[in-house]
Amino acid sequence: MELDLAGAELKAVLNRLRRAQGQIAGVIRMIEEGRDCEEVVTQLAAASRALDRAGFAIIATGLQQCLTGIEDGKQSGEDRDAMRSRLEKLFLSLA
Repeated sequence: MELDLAGAELKAVLNRLRRAQGQIAGVIRMIEEGRDCEEVVTQLAAASRALDRAGFAIIATGLQQCLTGIEDGKQSGEDRDAMRSRLEKLFLSLA
């Protein structure tokens, strides 16, 4: 399954990933500075949520593209079953 993010979708995913990147850099800095454990865990949880949201956005786009292919008759029954299995594994990987 090839990912084809366009315009606003791409921008939203990249923004979420950049936010997570900044939050992870903050976590590293906090650990190096010996900051309070609760503050570090709170920041780490925020980074995790940002990554999860980016992952779900990517999966949702893939699902939408997959469904479009099915509706257009581009996929056989076997292809649909394989795609369903792959998408299910992707969802579960983020759960």
